[in-house]
Amino acid sequence: MTRLEHRLHELTVGQLAERSGVAVSALHFYESKGLIHSRRTAGNQRRFTRDTLRRVSFIRVSQRVGIPLSEIRDALATLPEERTPTVEDWARLSEMWRGGLDERIRQLERLRDDLTDCIGCGCLSIHKCALANPYDRLGDEGPGPRRLLARRGASRPSGGTPNERNAPNPCRAASCTAD
Repeated sequence: MTRLEHRLHELTVGQLAERSGVAVSALHFYESKGLIHSRRTAGNQRRFTRDTLRRVSFIRVSQRVGIPLSEIRDALATLPEERTPTVEDWARLSEMWRGGLDERIRQLERLRDDLTDCIGCGCLSIHKCALANPYDRLGDEGPGPRRLLARRGASRPSGGTPNERNAPNPCRAASCTAD
């Protein structure tokens, strides 16, 4: 890897890619989505300020924990232009994202815990699931395995009230298997 001089204030797209470990095409994509910015030289070559390296790292870490690019872009837009995200910025932004991340964790835990259960209105065993899904009420919520699919913005997962969700699943009987 090429070592960057500390006095170097601008990076080419190749230098930024090499140093960040992100493909040039990904950097172009980030730029097209407004996540990073460059200036153009007289020869129409991109030049990125050094702080873009930290912004790319911020983007990659945010993506790694499941933050959508649109939310990352909105978060970066709260920072003054040309300033790198600081530890305080990361703490503030991660606190903003905490609720959404906690909900994703709960969804994944439900998915893990329900993986061996009847998947509800997607298992093709409607006749055997009359106790867990009378009259195919989960089908009214939409296609697919409704108990495992999380609704965006919903305060509770589909599949009934909190008491219904915590009740023993009558579908655990040996007779309830996917056809």
